[in-house]
Amino acid sequence: MAGSIYGKNFTITTWGESHGKGLGVVIDGCPAGLDLCENDIQKFLNRRKPGQSKFTTQRKEGDLVSIFSGVFEGKTTGTPISLIVENTNQRSKDYSNIKDIYRPGHADFGFDKKYGFRDYRGGGRSSGRETIGRVAAGAIASKILNSLGITLTSYTKSIGPHKINYDNFDKDFISQNKLYMPDKIAYENASKYLEDCIAHQNSSGGTIECVISGMPVGIGEPVFDKLDANLAKAIFSIGAVKGFEIGDGFDVSNATGLSNNDSFVFKDKNIGKKTNHAGGILGGLSDGSNIIFRAAIKPTPSISTTQETVTSNNENVDISITGRHDPVIVPRAVVVVESMAAITILDLLLENMHSRLDYLTDFYKK
Repeated sequence: MAGSIYGKNFTITTWGESHGKGLGVVIDGCPAGLDLCENDIQKFLNRRKPGQSKFTTQRKEGDLVSIFSGVFEGKTTGTPISLIVENTNQRSKDYSNIKDIYRPGHADFGFDKKYGFRDYRGGGRSSGRETIGRVAAGAIASKILNSLGITLTSYTKSIGPHKINYDNFDKDFISQNKLYMPDKIAYENASKYLEDCIAHQNSSGGTIECVISGMPVGIGEPVFDKLDANLAKAIFSIGAVKGFEIGDGFDVSNATGLSNNDSFVFKDKNIGKKTNHAGGILGGLSDGSNIIFRAAIKPTPSISTTQETVTSNNENVDISITGRHDPVIVPRAVVVVESMAAITILDLLLENMHSRLDYLTDFYKK
């Protein structure tokens, strides 16, 4: 299977299936000398692991990570880092009754036609559990970015019709609630809405917003590897994402050049912008402002309400999906979005190191 590798300089290869023995990632291109232990990675994995609230799947997995290579005496060695998370609570029998049925909203049909064979246990490689490897790699990328003064803040912006109010924005509250919302009122309203979805055997979608601060100017490439283009690819590679926008996003279609352009100003010995409609990226390059983007997450397709579908033998049937599924994907996807953004930013930072001759001479010429 092609397509399991992402990045050019900081490269990740994810592997494993939802109901296999385990999942993981191999990371190549991580600089040597980074202080790294399993707890650095576990903190990120804990944000996406299942069974933490009534709003997530009740599959009980510790998602405990083991470092198999690339770290010696607490520091990265510059060689490939292999990270493994074992599956301990599979219930594959939950899927035996639908092994020949194409589930609405899932990749079953396309997967079957592409490969002529599929792992029906929870979706195999197309399962949301594949994101374990992404998050583990993202933890390492984020640690490197933090050492450079670059930070990522991700949170749930909306669930169903309930959106946060920026006047109520409380960054500390993000980690204090299971929906990862920075607005207590929006959190309470979204919780009631999700309880109603659960009662009606239904699910909900939502949006995730990510703010990247501390970015230097000029990161990205001006043509095919634009920073915003690479971010879009990274975020769209997450299975549940159906929309991506940066800065004012789709609202620019209703703007004029005068209202949409960000005026430059020289202040406090630095060039900056008065506004940030562009979302921190111009011409594919970071402009020094906060990078702000959003991802639209679809409702969980695994719902127990009866739906129409077909079998691999071309029979029309009804299906009611049982098992353990998230009534909303958004909260656990917050750290996945953040991780893919961190990997993308770091990859382009490393790419930027050879963009100018003076960068090379400063590094190599003594």
